[in-house]
Amino acid sequence: MQVSVSIGQNHHFELREALLIYRSSEHQYGHLGDTFVTHHEVTQGDYARQPALGPAKPLTIEFVHSLVQALGGRVQVEFLPESVIARTERLIAWWTRPQKRQMFFGTTQGDMGGINGAIFPQPALVWLAMDRSLSVRALKEDRRPRADTKLCVAPYWNLYETGNVCLGSMRAPDNSTVASIPQWEQSFYESEFTHGNIGRLTRHPGGFEGLWMELAGKKKFPVGSLIELPETVEEFLCGKRRGHDD
Repeated sequence: MQVSVSIGQNHHFELREALLIYRSSEHQYGHLGDTFVTHHEVTQGDYARQPALGPAKPLTIEFVHSLVQALGGRVQVEFLPESVIARTERLIAWWTRPQKRQMFFGTTQGDMGGINGAIFPQPALVWLAMDRSLSVRALKEDRRPRADTKLCVAPYWNLYETGNVCLGSMRAPDNSTVASIPQWEQSFYESEFTHGNIGRLTRHPGGFEGLWMELAGKKKFPVGSLIELPETVEEFLCGKRRGHDD
């Protein structure tokens, strides 16, 4: 059987190549363990025979780049502000200095109603938006992070150990561009912080609730309450990329 696709009168597509994706059965959060891809040419049979896969060939970086560009993945020219620390076709990472933001709390865990909608001081943060997902880590120092800068747990509900944000009803932008940065931040702070996904978010003796109840209306976030991680900025960014690509 010959396989082809026709769209309108001016486009005719034939099956020429195929990619086979092999994944391990071990499921991990955000991806499916180890993955490898093989690239095959397709041999067209006659009308009585089905197409056949040729021998597997190594998947080259050049081929992947050409495929991404053919599918419309070419990165548009953008002016990168000082806050941006990394940018690829699929992700953008940036940092924010300590600031004051309004926060909202749901009633799923604890009683935060008395401070709901108040203004709170925030720590410096590293943000990573990729494929309609968001991850956040905290910084102890108020300066642009380097690749080897150590990170801290971001002291917020709705986050996993990996820093991934449980989006829930959060209105996430459709892309990860410079222009989308303000919307990512606004969507994060305007969504309700409703539940904890990990055991410990802060060194504050009162935990998450005690920390933010104490900070309502204050001027400065206490960086001593942050939990330090052995993870660097480079490890955070590269680990996220591998987690989506593997």
